[in-house]
Amino acid sequence: MPNPVCLPLRRRALPALAAAALCLLPPALAAARDQGCGKDQDCARRALVSGQIKPLSDVLQAVRDKVPGDVIEIELDHDDGRWIYEVKVLPPNGRRKKLKIDANTLDILKMKTD
Repeated sequence: MPNPVCLPLRRRALPALAAAALCLLPPALAAARDQGCGKDQDCARRALVSGQIKPLSDVLQAVRDKVPGDVIEIELDHDDGRWIYEVKVLPPNGRRKKLKIDANTLDILKMKTD
């Protein structure tokens, strides 16, 4: 039987993508593991609690405010001492955009269109 908490997520694409993104975060944190964090999700949790990164809900809102379209993928990386959200957005014109966003300030560092 499906988890009743997940049923409403199936009715709306963006929350479902946000839930899926939470599942994608652990593999995306392999570089952080090398920093001595142990499990990837532990690194992300510590970074969130310590204020080094913003929560995923804030990231999604910032992306929605700046780039129209559907968020189709989110990763969290730790490179050169900096946390970066890598977000892929599918805008109405169908030309996918890749954004690199500072995980602390939510500033768009780079935007590329495929």
